[in-house]
Amino acid sequence: MTDIPGAVALVTGGQRGLGGAFTRALLDRGAAKVYATAREPRPSDDRRIEAVGLDVTDQASVDALARRAGDVTLVFNNAGVLHPSPLLSGDISEIAATFETNVFGALRIARAFAPALATNGGGALVDIHSLLSWGSGAGAYGASKAALWSITNSLRGELAGQGTHVVGVHLGFADTEMVAAVPTDKIAPSEVARIVLDGIERGDTEILVDDATRAVKAALSGPVEGLAVPIGR
Repeated sequence: MTDIPGAVALVTGGQRGLGGAFTRALLDRGAAKVYATAREPRPSDDRRIEAVGLDVTDQASVDALARRAGDVTLVFNNAGVLHPSPLLSGDISEIAATFETNVFGALRIARAFAPALATNGGGALVDIHSLLSWGSGAGAYGASKAALWSITNSLRGELAGQGTHVVGVHLGFADTEMVAAVPTDKIAPSEVARIVLDGIERGDTEILVDDATRAVKAALSGPVEGLAVPIGR
């Protein structure tokens, strides 16, 4: 179980969309400070928000942030990209870019901040996945989220010895700019943040945000043909 009141949090991609909702919700629950990153950060009027530049695909950028934010107790791996990249016909550079951000970017953050979390009492690492971690038909994006899910599960074991609580979050589509063009039901980012922070405070290791996600997770025990996820309806 991780305490949010008094926590010092890092939220990658924390200035808009789902990351912005996490930033606001953390502060509403009493977090002392949030490092909210963006490639081109905007200053905040809230003294508790430290806007920081970050490119998760650049190791030097990640290392610089780790030196600056050595007081963190709660890390949200939220930054991600969504390219329309079918695995067979998509541009291989876009597929590689998807993995570079969604998989290796998240791993860079985990590796860079594990020492700080250990020093500060263990804390928590929260990785944002997707129901498409388990579903099929979402090309490079779904494949990258499946890879991140596997990484999260392995990190849970590797970080257990230092007392770091590792949380995997799965959800359908949040109502953000990134998926504005996707014609499907969407959940408000504020509601996602509420559910996720509730789960963190309970000590959950896996948080399934919505019914659609729970249905896809349940389908894992059936035939693989049942894992196709229709996007848009």
